[in-house]
Amino acid sequence: MSEVNGVSKPLPCREFDRRDDKDRAWVSEAIRIVDADANRSADTHLHVFPMPDITGVDLYLKDESVHPTGSLKHRLARSLFLYALCNGWIREGTTVIEASSGSTAVSEAYFARMLGLPFIAVMPASTSQEKIDLIEFYGGTCHMVERSGQIYGEAKRLAEETGGHYMDQFTYAERATDWRGNNNIAESIFGQLSLEHHPVPTWIVVGAGTGGTSATIGRYIRYQRHDTSVAVVDPENSAFFPAFESGDGDFATGRPSRIEGIGRPRVEPSFVLGVVDRMIAVPDAASIAAMRFCSKVMGRLVGGSTGTNLWGSLRLAAEMRRTGVRGSIVTLLCDGGERYSDTYYDDEWLKRNGIDLAPYAETLEGFRATGRWREPVR
Repeated sequence: MSEVNGVSKPLPCREFDRRDDKDRAWVSEAIRIVDADANRSADTHLHVFPMPDITGVDLYLKDESVHPTGSLKHRLARSLFLYALCNGWIREGTTVIEASSGSTAVSEAYFARMLGLPFIAVMPASTSQEKIDLIEFYGGTCHMVERSGQIYGEAKRLAEETGGHYMDQFTYAERATDWRGNNNIAESIFGQLSLEHHPVPTWIVVGAGTGGTSATIGRYIRYQRHDTSVAVVDPENSAFFPAFESGDGDFATGRPSRIEGIGRPRVEPSFVLGVVDRMIAVPDAASIAAMRFCSKVMGRLVGGSTGTNLWGSLRLAAEMRRTGVRGSIVTLLCDGGERYSDTYYDDEWLKRNGIDLAPYAETLEGFRATGRWREPVR
């Protein structure tokens, strides 16, 4: 009510209609295009990893390298685009910006090109030419900053300057995927295991970059009431392991990981500590030794983060053998090794970086021969 000369009068109803039929139609078509991409793709394979004679312990690698952009981050990019489209953050002509020098930027550039949108990846100047070439292949633009810690602020600034949308994978990774279903990676794993000896795995082992994968899997396991534990493997210089160990969610190392795709200098908002049961700190030399070991055993090249995953999985398999636990372990083959010919597969690069694989390779070969795990002597 309002008063005029002391007399109360009813306020008029007010309306403001923001509907834009053209905009709504574009968003609807964009969602159809993204969903069609998923519909064209078969589910990723679940490979049996050849194990030594360990009765009752099976190990599986879910092969995320077969996505159109060649890595696990294809799932994340799809989810982030759908999340942004459905929230009204991306419209026709929106410039999409991400803070990433790795596989997430490659996958987001793919989806941006599919929708006819400009894409900018903000990355450190030290990013390999190989990754830059992949992003540019999909039509993306690479925007360099001097230090890795500057990528977040610069991406936000560019979004404001262009009127674009900052995807912010490190904040939205754990929100963008519906962990209750909707063909997430956890649902896929359990569906593919349904006819195996141990259809409910004892462990699922993953690395953390954004934290979105471990959050999705951990939440799904609880929601479905499965008796499965989640182990997160973490490389050198990453903040996730010390944060988990200390309970300090604000822990930061300020140093980048050498294992691409996992490890962060700070605990990212999407890393959900409460759904992780165990963390394993993995030396970089162990990750690379296990990567090469995996490539030899499986007859195909895999990337460094897959080596980190495999190192943690084999330690857990040996623990299960030692304690008489039967069951299965699932981990991820995150991407192919072709992207790392100038780094992890280059002996000269290892020498320059002071990385000695020998003690870790000995542990892996010993495990392969005997089924027993002996920690490396450095």
